[in-house]
Amino acid sequence: MSWLTNWTWPTRLRDKGIIGMNRRNIRYIGRYNSRRLYPLVDDKLKTKLLAQQYGITTPELIGTVTTQFGVKHIGEMLTGHAGFVIKPAKGSGGKGILVIEKVEDNAFIKPSGAKLSLTDVERHVSNILSGLYSLGGSPDVAVIETLINFDESLMDYTYEGVPDIRVIVFKGYPVMAMMRLSTAASDGKANLHQGAVGVGLNIATGAALRAVQFDRPCYSHPDTGHDLASLVVPQWETLLNLAAGCYEMTGLGYLGTDMVLDRKYGPMLLELNARPGLAIQMTNGEGLRRRLDLIERQPDGVPPKQRVAFAQHHFARQSELVDSKPVESSDTTSTGA
Repeated sequence: MSWLTNWTWPTRLRDKGIIGMNRRNIRYIGRYNSRRLYPLVDDKLKTKLLAQQYGITTPELIGTVTTQFGVKHIGEMLTGHAGFVIKPAKGSGGKGILVIEKVEDNAFIKPSGAKLSLTDVERHVSNILSGLYSLGGSPDVAVIETLINFDESLMDYTYEGVPDIRVIVFKGYPVMAMMRLSTAASDGKANLHQGAVGVGLNIATGAALRAVQFDRPCYSHPDTGHDLASLVVPQWETLLNLAAGCYEMTGLGYLGTDMVLDRKYGPMLLELNARPGLAIQMTNGEGLRRRLDLIERQPDGVPPKQRVAFAQHHFARQSELVDSKPVESSDTTSTGA
C-alpha cells in the first residue's frame, strides 16, 4: 500500500483527527487568539523583550539596525563577535536569516563554508530594512543575536544548521511536538518545505516517534546517516515547562513555540507563532483534534507544571522508528501513519 494512502482519503484523515487550515483558523486561532496580541509574536524583537521580562532565556541580543544610515555601522557592531545571526524582526518561514559561524581575515563564513564580505552583510541588512523578507513587505528591523552553540548530543542528527523544536501549545498545554533537522537539501535551515527532516516527538519523554522528509517516511538522517530512532531531546521537561509558560507570557491560546538547546544555557526560546503550520501532524503520524478536544474540556487556571504533567500522561506514544526500519529503504511503504 502506498504511504500516501494512509493520508489522502478523507475518511482516514477524519479517523486520525487531522485538522485542516479552516478548522485551525476558525475554531482555534479565531477563538483563542486576540488579534491585538499578534504584534507580540509577529515581531521577533518584541517577543525577545517580552521573554526577558518573564525570565525566559533567549539568544543574547547583540544589537539592532533600524535605519539605512545604521547599516554602515554594522561592522563596528559586529567587532569582537566570532559568530552571529542576523534576522528580520517581522520575517516568517526562516526567510532572510543569515547565519555566520565565524569571522576570519575579514571574511564572514557561513556554516556551508561560503564566504561573505562586509559589503555582502551590509547589503543583506539593507534588504531586511526595505521589507524584502517581512510579512506584507513592510519596512523592517534587523535583529542581530549571538550564535547558538547547540547541544553536542544533537550533532549527529543535523547538517550545517541548528536543530529546533516546535511545540504546539493550546490553552497553556503542550499538545504536540516535533524537531526539525537541517539537511543539505534545506541548505542548513530547519525548514520542512525546503527539505529539512521533521521528527515527531513523544510528549512524555522527548524521544523520536517517527520522521519524514518531503512528507515521506525517513529512518536516518539523509546526510549524516545517523539512525533517528535513538534521538531523545535533552532537558525535555524543562523545555516543555518553558513552552507552557509562553501562554501566560503572551495571552495567546493557540500558538507554536520554537526552541533550541544551547549547550551552556539549555532550552532557549527562539520565536513564537500565532498561526503555527499543520505539518506537525504529518511528522507525528497523528492529528491534533483529539488532543485539542481533550484540552478544551479542562478547567482554566491550571498551573504550568500541572498542565505539562497532564500532557505527558495523556499524550504519551510508542515510537514507530524502533525495530521498524525496512531492510531496503525505498521510501515507498509506510510502517503505519
